[in-house]
Amino acid sequence: QVQLVESGGGLVQPGGSLRLSCAASGSIFSINTMGWYRQAPGKQREFIAVITNGGSTNYADSVKGRFTISRDNAKNTVYLQMNSLKPEDTAVYYCYVEQIEGRYWGQGTQVTVSS
Repeated sequence: QVQLVESGGGLVQPGGSLRLSCAASGSIFSINTMGWYRQAPGKQREFIAVITNGGSTNYADSVKGRFTISRDNAKNTVYLQMNSLKPEDTAVYYCYVEQIEGRYWGQGTQVTVSS
């Protein structure tokens, strides 16, 4: 089993920034992709960003140019730098990692963008 611990969520004003972190531990053999989803109240969970073990990235159109995903393979950690935050970015953010046997999810961290 792989455990994921997220941190960095909170309350921020519109236009502000936050950096989310997600550290993986446990039965880690070879992590392939790492990424982030989010779920706003009353909505389905949606894809935000992904990064491969080779460093290739992909983003949802709604966050492209504002969010940046990165990873530190030595620390088994994935990050999400969020800039120019908008009220519509308010959601619970979930990280995930994928190994050959499947995908593991974090517990979620709340991000609230409000004045």
